[in-house]
Order: sequence, then C-alpha cells, then structure tokens
Amino acid sequence: MPKKVIPLTDVQVRNAKNTGKKEIKLFDGGGLYLLIDTKNNKGWRFKFRLHGKEKRMSFGPYPTVSLSVAREERLKAKELIIKGLDPIGKKRRERDHKRLEQENTFKRVALEWHSKQSDLAETTKRLHTRRFERDIFPKIGDRPITDISPKLILDMVLRPMEQRGVGEMTYRVKNIISQVCRYAVACGYIERDPTTDLTGALKKVIRSHRAAITDPTELAKLLRSIDNYDGYQVVKHALQLVPLVFVRPGELRAMKWADIDLETAEWRYHISKTKSDHIVPLAKQTIAVLNSLHLITGSSEYAFPSVRSVARPISDNTINAALRRMGYTKDQVTGHGFRATARTILDEILQEKVEHIEHQLAHNVKDPLGRAYNRTKHLKERHRMMQKWANYLDGLKREQS
Repeated sequence: MPKKVIPLTDVQVRNAKNTGKKEIKLFDGGGLYLLIDTKNNKGWRFKFRLHGKEKRMSFGPYPTVSLSVAREERLKAKELIIKGLDPIGKKRRERDHKRLEQENTFKRVALEWHSKQSDLAETTKRLHTRRFERDIFPKIGDRPITDISPKLILDMVLRPMEQRGVGEMTYRVKNIISQVCRYAVACGYIERDPTTDLTGALKKVIRSHRAAITDPTELAKLLRSIDNYDGYQVVKHALQLVPLVFVRPGELRAMKWADIDLETAEWRYHISKTKSDHIVPLAKQTIAVLNSLHLITGSSEYAFPSVRSVARPISDNTINAALRRMGYTKDQVTGHGFRATARTILDEILQEKVEHIEHQLAHNVKDPLGRAYNRTKHLKERHRMMQKWANYLDGLKREQS
C-alpha cells in the first residue's frame, strides 16, 4: 500500500532548511515536491508517468513560484497527461513561442519587410530608412510586434509628428507602419494590422491647390523638365529659382534687383502677407541663375517683369501656367508646393533642424519664450542649409538622370 503523503503548508515550505550534504525532497502529493539543494535553493518539481516512462519537469523556483501556483501547474499538467499529452513538450513550446515573440520586435520585422521590397526605387527605400530611424524605431522599434497597439502607435509615433507640423509625413509614416504590420500578419507574427483602428484619429491634411512633389525620384524628373523648358526665358529662370529659394510665388514674382546683395549672397525684402522682413540666403547655384537672368532683365526694376510692361512683374499665375505647359496637373505640383517639397526633404532626408527650416520659410511661429519670428535668427545656419539644399538638388538631377 503506497505511503500516504500529507500536503505541505506555506509555513513548512517557507521554513524548510537543508542542513545536510545532499538534496532533500519535501513531497506535497500527486507527484509534486519541493527540491532543496545544499545551498538551500528551493524549486518545484513534478514527477509523472506517460506511456510507461517516468518523467520529471520543473515548475520554477520558490518563492517566485508559490505553493498554490505550483499546485495549479500540477493540475494543468495532469489534465494534459490524461489526454496522453506530454506537459514538458507543451511548456517547451510555450517557452519557445514567448522567446520568439520577444525576438520578433517591430524593428526586426520592419527590417525583414524592408529587405524584401525589391520593386521600390532606391530613393524611396532610403526615405523609408530615414523615417524608420527618425520617427519609428526610437519609439516602438524594441517592442515585440505583438505588443504594438493602435494607442501605442498614436501616442508614441504619430501625435509627436503632428505636433512637429509634418501632417502629410505623419500619414506616410502611418502607412509604412501599416505595410510592416500587414507583412507581419501574412507571416503569422500577429493576427491583424493595428493601424486599421486609427481611422479618423489624425488631423486631416489639406492639400487642395498646394500640391507638392516630395518623392526624390519625381522631383528629379521635374527639375530636369524645368531645365529643358523651351518657353519664355524669364519664366524659365523663375521656374529654376522657385525650388532653390522656396519662397511664396507672389514673393518671387515681386523680386526687385535692388533687394539682392550678391556680396553678402542675400535677398532681403518685406513680406506683405506676414507683415515682416525676410532674408533669403543665396546659394552659389541661385546666384548663377540670377546672373543669367540679370543679362535679360537687369535694366528693369523687377527681376521678373511682365511681357506687357516692365513697370509690373509677371502675374500670379505665371509659374503655375508654366508647370501646366510642361504637363504637370494642379493635383501634382504647384508653385506654392515647392515650399512643402523643401520642408519635407530638408527635415526627413537632409536632417536639418525644424527650427531652421521654419525660419527660412518665414513662418510666423513663436519660440518657447513667446518671441515672434526674427529674420536674422539662425542666419549663419540658414546660409549653410540653403547651400546644402542647392547641392542636394544638383546631385538629385545627376543621380536620377
């Protein structure tokens, strides 16, 4: 007759000591016992028979695993044994699954997805890489992809981007996250794409008449089309300057030669829209275009005089009309859209400080101390940035040709 085992108590387990030179076992019954080694480390073990073989498995150390929890694990194991299943195999599978979940971080899955996008242009892949490194990986990259929730994406990634004022780019980053998550669903890493629950959570981006090209490949095509423009030469020069200086079209058409100082490489003028003075640093490429234009209109007050009268500048619609003549629709690009083009690429690709970009755009935003836009603030950095921007545009045309 088997020896009757008296179940353990919490006090017994807590106070149990091993004073000998061998491991000791305190039995709770039903195959469960507490193993105490010679250093008084305690751990739960479960002994059972399955298909005629005796086996043992660990339930974990005490006190991390309490007596009551060990008994619950014994009950779960016995339920599997009754069905002819090995609880050791199930526990190993659960452990492996948990390990894979921890290893399958959003960053690892995203890089796996990115490596398989062979049909994307290299410039687009570089844009994805930049957005991963700038806005996504620092916030959610180390999280298991199974833990990525709609609220986490919204609070950690998208809301901070909205606050930076990059509304359109926020939608693009959301789309990249969605593509990664859809890939994860297909691979069995997660059950569904959490971004589908973010519909309506972001501010709407109004594009309307200010359409812009922000993809480097498409921008390169546009820049080459401008260089090949065969219309009125004054308008061609205006088209060449717009991406370089990215001012409002109304400001460009009203440019006066008297406001340009080639020695300091600056164009200084008054903005009627914001009732403020503004400084545009002139890159070497910009000065080259102005020198070429001066040969044509240098005797006029305006850099871009009207064909009908040199006493007034070209019309508001001249640049947009030229873009339409080149085959671009109003939904593809506008003269004003070059501002969005510059802002996006300077921020996302060239990694310029947003504060420098905003000042160059002459946005009347206040600094943390409440002081309004100052035309001379960051002027040295803006000179450097404008030259870097002009060099980038030149390189883009060569790279994409």
